[in-house]
Amino acid sequence: MTVQRGKKLSISIQEHMAIDVCPGPIRPIQQISAYFPRLSPTSPTPTSPNPSSSPVALSPPAGSAMGRAHLLSPLQAHSRWGPGGSSSQNSSMDTSVEINSDDSDDCTALGTLEFELRYDQSSSELHCTMLRAKGLKPMDFNGLADPYVKLHLLPGASKANKLKTKTIRNSLNPVWNETLTYFGITEEDMHRKTLRLTVCDEDKLTHNELIGESRVPLKRMKPNQTKHFHTCLEHPPPLPSPTAMGEALRGISCYLREWENEQLHSLEERGRLLLSLQFLPPVCPDDTDADGGGESRRSGGLCVGVKRCAHLAAMDVNGFSDPYVKIYLKPDIQKKSKHKTAVMKKTLNPEFNEEFFYEISLSELSKKTLEVTVWDHDLGRSNDFIGGVCFSCRSQGDALRHWMDCLKNKGQRVERWHVLTNELPRSFVHS
Repeated sequence: MTVQRGKKLSISIQEHMAIDVCPGPIRPIQQISAYFPRLSPTSPTPTSPNPSSSPVALSPPAGSAMGRAHLLSPLQAHSRWGPGGSSSQNSSMDTSVEINSDDSDDCTALGTLEFELRYDQSSSELHCTMLRAKGLKPMDFNGLADPYVKLHLLPGASKANKLKTKTIRNSLNPVWNETLTYFGITEEDMHRKTLRLTVCDEDKLTHNELIGESRVPLKRMKPNQTKHFHTCLEHPPPLPSPTAMGEALRGISCYLREWENEQLHSLEERGRLLLSLQFLPPVCPDDTDADGGGESRRSGGLCVGVKRCAHLAAMDVNGFSDPYVKIYLKPDIQKKSKHKTAVMKKTLNPEFNEEFFYEISLSELSKKTLEVTVWDHDLGRSNDFIGGVCFSCRSQGDALRHWMDCLKNKGQRVERWHVLTNELPRSFVHS
């Protein structure tokens, strides 16, 4: 650009913009939040930026290490570079937790959970002992949380098998030392079910918030052995959409058939029933006089003990049921064999502990059918059928084995868990 003598110098806006352009790398704009970071104790350590997309990639190749550190934010430069330009492994932002189990990874942003599991094969009970949690993610305005643990067995209805610990107030390192027990867990359940442990923050005014979860396939457990777990909490996996599920299962007939059978089995299962059967042989008159019990029962009979139910299907709007158990010994021409337990209000895991006696001989009992049904009591309308099971010489599976063990072992109490079905088999009519 040339300017003649005597003329006023004029610069266009385009030339002005071109002159003010400063060559060199574009540096990040410093923000006030970079000098006053607000990080929780469990926040992950800031990582170095990606060379392909960060401002460092725009710096000249001959730049020194200190020059590159100058391009980072003050927080990143402090966490990445220690005194003298070396990497600092013992910085205050290091939140790694030592995990002594193969069940966890190195991600501890949500915290860790420590618990123990034990499966008692003889009583079909799964004992879950919640020990403690460490470094939980803050959920409240005060930087703390009110954590508790929920347990679910998957697949299965959520409320039917939900167990919950007590709530520890204002703590990120809660200690529960609380044992929760699942009843009626069979060996089949141990092979196909998964235990889901969810750590939540309790809020009185709003809905409870999920902190993180951990899942343990029960097939990893060994019967009658206590296994210790120290796991890192994770975010729950996203639920697949029906369209994505359909596309994933399309063309894979074997997996589709297995998935449909699993869903059908879950729908048919209406809960568990713990029942005891005992055939009492006739008491001889001589034995009665010797014991001094002349008024004791002289004839034999069947003693049916209704112990408890577990994981019943919810029949009411509130997600629970008001269950009770009815017993029939069929065929019952005179309709005198009906027995009924008390009604347990608003529960899916009732405990009855009631016994009923049928005076009958062993030969007649072998021709009978014991029908046990579970119902939901409703006021003002008909009761809802939850599930049932039949015992006779024509039954199948566990019901047949339980019935035959009762008939063969006189005087011995035989106690077993049974799966309730939503369709009760027709009672066999004998001539």
